[in-house]
Amino acid sequence: MRGEQYLKKPAQYALVYNKGRSWKNNLLVMKALSNGLVLSRYGFSVGRRVGEAVMRNRVKRLLREILRSTSLQTGWDIIFIARSYTAGVSYAELAAAVEDLLSRAGLLVENYEKIGLGPN
Repeated sequence: MRGEQYLKKPAQYALVYNKGRSWKNNLLVMKALSNGLVLSRYGFSVGRRVGEAVMRNRVKRLLREILRSTSLQTGWDIIFIARSYTAGVSYAELAAAVEDLLSRAGLLVENYEKIGLGPN
């Protein structure tokens, strides 16, 4: 993910926290707000309840990789908040949790949009 795909400033986080809509499951809370841009931006909040610095950084790396490989609609600011249960989960469990939240929010690009017109 490139630098412009991240929420960087505290004001950007505050806007999504205050005005965004939220979805949650047992591992993550996701807040999303339309941003009116041609790209989606991401932010991660992994608190000390998840574990020490090594575990928190591992969770953030996994979330970045999951979002890098996921096709999302453009024009959204999205924050993922890790719950304390996130500490010991595998990549597959975390990916399933992220996909669940994104699909419930309607932010995943549908399968028919991913399939381009091939040679006939």
